[in-house]
Amino acid sequence: MDKRERLEAFLESHDLDSVWFARPNSFAWLTGGNSVIDREGDTGVAAVGYDGDDFTLVTNNIEADRIAAEELPDLESDEVSVERFPWYASSLADAIEDAVGSEERAAADVEIPGFEEVDPTALRQPLTERDRERYRELGEQTASAVEAVCRELQSGDTEHEVASALRIALSARDIEAPVVLVGGSERAQQYRHYTPTEAELGDYALVSVTAQRAGLHASCTRTVAFDPPSWLAERHEAAARVEATALAATRAEATNERRGDGSDGTAGDVFAAIQNAYDGVGYEGEWEHHHQGGAAGFAGREWIATPEHDATVETPMAYAWNPTVRGAKSEDTVLVTDDELEVLTATDRWPTTTVEAVDRDLELERPEILELEAE
Repeated sequence: MDKRERLEAFLESHDLDSVWFARPNSFAWLTGGNSVIDREGDTGVAAVGYDGDDFTLVTNNIEADRIAAEELPDLESDEVSVERFPWYASSLADAIEDAVGSEERAAADVEIPGFEEVDPTALRQPLTERDRERYRELGEQTASAVEAVCRELQSGDTEHEVASALRIALSARDIEAPVVLVGGSERAQQYRHYTPTEAELGDYALVSVTAQRAGLHASCTRTVAFDPPSWLAERHEAAARVEATALAATRAEATNERRGDGSDGTAGDVFAAIQNAYDGVGYEGEWEHHHQGGAAGFAGREWIATPEHDATVETPMAYAWNPTVRGAKSEDTVLVTDDELEVLTATDRWPTTTVEAVDRDLELERPEILELEAE
């Protein structure tokens, strides 16, 4: 089902005349474009609505010509009408309200008086073929940027310096970086979210990013070691095995391979497999110290799995599981289909190792620790 068909089904099932998207990731999902000027706001400078026949772009007079010309690549120009409002006269929410007739029933992904609220997460799943093509390009380029920086690291580099290099490498590929984490050997052991500081990397480093382009998000983690602690390889493999288990469970739940009753597999079902995997690799309860990831797409995580989480596991869909084990982490963004697991954030220029899922029939190539000479 393509995006227009999903919107038509949504309008019909909710007895609505139109649905509107003002949040940047939803705008990007529908248009393929960018509506952001100020990154501190919850909404962009434009919204797009669909009434069952045509699309309407609502934005101020400053942005209208540019957005109509450059930020609607997935919509045909003859199917989009443009509603402009003076930048000084109205807010975007007010302009959307004005564009909807007083007798119409409408929904929006932002709060507007008289409108129903729509959670776009469900509409954005599963990924369309065009989104999957874009995801492949984003994933490979994200991994290329991260790995290029990692191969040049030195133990005396500070976390801030590495984070700056990552942002530059990603930006050069027209990729934004909403999340950049760099943890040297001391802080990577203390914290699961190692936000960069002036601390030097030391014996090893964890480098994690969530990158974004055209609304799609790709996450990956790489480990670089100069004088690795004796425990690092074992914990790195343990985290990788938990990740492989999560991916095996994701595909099984999406295709009902292990359920056999035709019911939908859920995020909670995958989470149970993750909990068991931690037990199997000797780190019972380790999941309590950090979230384990979940579905990815037009948000860093469309949902994050928790015990009993009832979100449906769908295919084709991207998933970014990110298990951690006391100073080690394994994470990539993987396209899960009924037939295969396709690692999106991968290149052929990083060492890999084969790991086995816990109590599941899956072997998967995962990034190995890259060992560099110490200074």
